[in-house]
Amino acid sequence: MPLAPERLIGSWTLVDVADPGAGAILRLADSELHLFGTHCGTLGGNWRANSEGVFLADVWSASSAVVEGTPGCEKASRETPGWLRSVTAYRFDGTGLPLLLDRRRQPVARLIPGATPTPEPDMDASVLAPPVVTDEARRNLAPAVALPATLVPVDQRQPAGRWAPRSGHRAAYVEFTADGEWHGSDGCNDQSGRWITAAGGTLLATTRAATLAFCTDSVPIGHWVTTARRAGHDGKVLVLLDAQGKETGRLSPTN
Repeated sequence: MPLAPERLIGSWTLVDVADPGAGAILRLADSELHLFGTHCGTLGGNWRANSEGVFLADVWSASSAVVEGTPGCEKASRETPGWLRSVTAYRFDGTGLPLLLDRRRQPVARLIPGATPTPEPDMDASVLAPPVVTDEARRNLAPAVALPATLVPVDQRQPAGRWAPRSGHRAAYVEFTADGEWHGSDGCNDQSGRWITAAGGTLLATTRAATLAFCTDSVPIGHWVTTARRAGHDGKVLVLLDAQGKETGRLSPTN
């Protein structure tokens, strides 16, 4: 039975996390994530989920005031914590509360509703407000149509490798690494994030902050990747498709 990923939106108290420094509150808004109460203060990033129970989180920012004064936090602000990185799925328990799961479908954390984050200096008030489910959030989390039968779905090891668009700037590329990271360029701006695949050619990816330099013949690699919900192979070509089944891009292997 399809799940309703919009039910993950909220401010949640984290329970049963093995990592003692995991944090106290996980706030999930429309694509936006904040983790409160870690030893490095509040961490920020984004998340993706779908109706098939797939979940992906990416942390890439932190409060500068805390990072500058705490050893190890500059690095931590650019890395997803290990416990959250291990989360690849979710489900709802018998009482309707979310459970975050690892690849073996074992619980990593339970989420209890109604958490109230503690403000930090210079923190935007919007980060503290209870998240609401907007029409845009529902659209972003809507079920994706099935992969066309003409394509071979990617599996859990794919699409690891380096790929290039079939036209446009010759420096444009995207590389999916086996540790769940992707890196790329539209031709003149470096881009990165995390990725995950699942059954049926499911592909979800996050994106991080990037520069906005202009160059002729740039290719919207980041947009292709992050708007994709399915991925499959047409021969050796990797085809990315959005939730409506429209192709967002075609990429050829570079090695």
